[in-house]
Amino acid sequence: MNASPPRPARLTVGVVGAGRVGPALAASLQLAGHRPVAVSGVSDASLRRAAELLPGVPLVPPAQVLERAELVLLTVPDDVLPGLVQGLAETGAVRPGQLLVHTSGRYGTAVLDPARRAGALPLALHPVMTFTGTPVDVQRLAGCSFGVTAPEELRLAAEALVIEMGGEPEWIAEEARPLYHAALALGANYLVTLVAQSMELLRTAGVGAPDRMLGPLLGAALDNALRSGDAALTGPVARGDAGTVAAHVAELRKHAPASVAGYLAMARTTADRALAHGVLKAELAEDLLGVLADGSAGADGGPGAEGDSNR
Repeated sequence: MNASPPRPARLTVGVVGAGRVGPALAASLQLAGHRPVAVSGVSDASLRRAAELLPGVPLVPPAQVLERAELVLLTVPDDVLPGLVQGLAETGAVRPGQLLVHTSGRYGTAVLDPARRAGALPLALHPVMTFTGTPVDVQRLAGCSFGVTAPEELRLAAEALVIEMGGEPEWIAEEARPLYHAALALGANYLVTLVAQSMELLRTAGVGAPDRMLGPLLGAALDNALRSGDAALTGPVARGDAGTVAAHVAELRKHAPASVAGYLAMARTTADRALAHGVLKAELAEDLLGVLADGSAGADGGPGAEGDSNR
């Protein structure tokens, strides 16, 4: 059995950017015995989150967070991070030996190079979780994967911090960070868009409780996909029901035209994957791909248009 990473010394913790992520991670570190000492935030929502998750921790400017803390969490939007790091380094706020941790999925540790040159110890710890900005986030970190990137000499320390927060470290190479983050966005961010759009369309169709209708279906679909990958594909595209897909497109054009482009894009991708993995029979694909090519062919129905969408 592999030995656990060494337990880090008890550290003073600061948070720069009291969005949804930073206060939750600091609260998790506090449960592990570390001591939050400073947090910075600007918006009213940030201040409320800090007060709820880190009660009694003083709110100070970013430079003062670095002045007070041995471990600093930089939990700001991706596009803000490079400028923030550069500014902190140029103003002398970074101290030698200070652990500087960012939580961006996009970046590895290279974005922290200005601070590293000033003596900071750079870590990239990205929690693979969606955050609400409430105490439930601390509980959700239990078993949550973290994408970890760090210099080799800091790898054990990075993994130990993740484990202390209840997470599971997963090593991501510096050059793989953008692809890793794109994969997560495809799976999680766009899932929310698809589900919200589906609920909206069900309401338009007269369904009173679309969340209750979708819950069991989406839960089963997710479980099947995680277990079986492309073999779990079902529905009219995977079956090659061109008439049903054409009817879908026609109805969407009538009731929700803004959703047509997304439907067609996902249907084409699904058809490609279904064909490649033998789920969609080649002899059924031609008519289906024709419908998807022009987005309107067969909209007046045809074979399969009234078929059972659950078979």
